[in-house]
Amino acid sequence: MAQLATDYPAGSLVEAAMPALNGESRDRIGQALREVYVERCDAQPITDVQVELLLQLRQKERDRRRSP
Repeated sequence: MAQLATDYPAGSLVEAAMPALNGESRDRIGQALREVYVERCDAQPITDVQVELLLQLRQKERDRRRSP
């Protein structure tokens, strides 16, 4: 049976080195993910929670632009 990260005691996992991807590989993976998820995401309405988070983000961006 496969082991899940949650099956190990806290702090016992060591982060594995991530393989480097070249630009072409990243582009191909990104395009494939967009093709899979764009239709699903476009078909679903934005929830009130998501709208609130977007408004908070916009306010923080405005505040940062105003501060010196």
